[in-house]
Amino acid sequence: MGFTVKINDKEMKYEKRVSLLTLLNELPEEDKKKYICAKVNNRVRELNYEVYYDCEVEFLTLNNHSAMKIYEASLRYVVAMAFRNCYPDLRIKFAYNVSRSISVHLLSTAYKADMAMYIKIKHEIDRIIAADYPLEREIVSTEEAAKIYESSGFYDKKAILNYRPEKTVHFYKCDDYRNYMYSHLVPSTGYITSYRFKLYSPGFLIQYPRSECVGDIPPFVDAPTYGRTLKESHDWAKIVGVDTVARINEEIETAGTVEFINICEDRHNRMLVELGQLIEDDIDRIRLICVAGPSSSGKTTFANRLRIELLSRGIRPIRISIDDYYKPSKEIPLGEDGERDLESIDALDVDFFQQNMLDLINGVETELPKFDFKVGHRVPGRKIKIDKDVPIIIEGIHALNDELSSAIPKSAKFKIFISPQAQINLDDHNPISLTDLRLIRRMVRDKKFRNAPAEETLSMWSKVRAGEFKWIYPYQEGCDYVFNSFMPYELPVLKKYAMPLLSSIEKESPYFPDAERLLRLLKFFVDMPDNWVPNNSLMREFIGGSCYADV
Repeated sequence: MGFTVKINDKEMKYEKRVSLLTLLNELPEEDKKKYICAKVNNRVRELNYEVYYDCEVEFLTLNNHSAMKIYEASLRYVVAMAFRNCYPDLRIKFAYNVSRSISVHLLSTAYKADMAMYIKIKHEIDRIIAADYPLEREIVSTEEAAKIYESSGFYDKKAILNYRPEKTVHFYKCDDYRNYMYSHLVPSTGYITSYRFKLYSPGFLIQYPRSECVGDIPPFVDAPTYGRTLKESHDWAKIVGVDTVARINEEIETAGTVEFINICEDRHNRMLVELGQLIEDDIDRIRLICVAGPSSSGKTTFANRLRIELLSRGIRPIRISIDDYYKPSKEIPLGEDGERDLESIDALDVDFFQQNMLDLINGVETELPKFDFKVGHRVPGRKIKIDKDVPIIIEGIHALNDELSSAIPKSAKFKIFISPQAQINLDDHNPISLTDLRLIRRMVRDKKFRNAPAEETLSMWSKVRAGEFKWIYPYQEGCDYVFNSFMPYELPVLKKYAMPLLSSIEKESPYFPDAERLLRLLKFFVDMPDNWVPNNSLMREFIGGSCYADV
């Protein structure tokens, strides 16, 4: 019995199974290797996948986020293979790093990243790509996979098998190399047509095409402040023993919920003490404490906890939300999509904000606004007058942008960037996306406090991300302090909230591929109850129960 395949409104009949690679022959004669994968009835499939049923096929390029993730995983596979070929006893670890790149850490102290190693690895990567080796998928049992990992010295990969619900593992074989990247891969190494490999002591950096850059590789921009925070996060996770999913799970199972939560929360407490001391030491000059970070970083809870920390030191700050300075809805400029661009600084009444800040700093009694989102404009808020030694905590996505507070000298500002800087991996070759972590946080929060379905959060995420790249990340460098809001216990806690939301997304939804990807991540974490999460924890901003809810 035959079946029908629809591509670009063209329908074709087939009697036997047909691979997506074969179906590519039905498209216009172009460089077919620009197609990385395809959606088949809205499910992302690798190009070696065979269809045998009525379906609609959409081939995806690097403009698409799902295709980009497959390309990136394939590139990591090739780089790992090149290191194995050149240095068989050298273990490497991938992690996400500055300028949207992947770092390569050398885990064997006998080796150092130098120009000779760079030339050798770069040559081998290019050789593997030019050879256009097929990437062949193999399915083996979990028991057999454990033996393969052990024989290859991949003990990090073997450890997570204990938390894998499936009974099989999908390896990819290339020449004589085998690895598993928790992702579909491209059909052959020749599909890796664009990448940059850079010596970046003490290891290397890999750049790859990004979907948000329309399939181009973004220019490399060094970010020493951000990079230093990632290193501190990596070092702490390694010391405490929470740098992989398996080790996090083992910590929960052995140390117990209460102890693990306290370990993570104590790190935040120590960072707040450190931050409080920095501000206290320089309080004579500080008038504005500026707090900014990307979506779902925990800015609101952090600002409240910082205020408490400063109060304990005899410093009595006031806290102001930049969101209260939005212009009336009808005056907010339109974005490229024709909708009101709430991420733009032009959506804020900057002049009014600056006048309020100057009045407060000068000791003038000031009536602050309160933005009423129900009516779409500002309404009168509290009246306040402060002494000259009272700092003002301002919190919002534009807080680090000097355009917002240009009338106030830079010397009078203390800038804080907050974001979850997770440095955890499924295994050495498979880092977890920092962006996915924030997306899961936001999804849970949107449901808890707005009763918004996961699809709604996913639908706006690309726009949120575009705003972050334009209005937040350019201002993170040069800040006075970076607060890492990540807690290693959070994904085990968020799992029970997020999985039902993601599982409810229908297969026909355009966001189903994203839901599948996030579900694949969450399934590896053990479940963890949240009853022992403190009520002042940043985690409470997302799951509810915060003592700051009415502050």
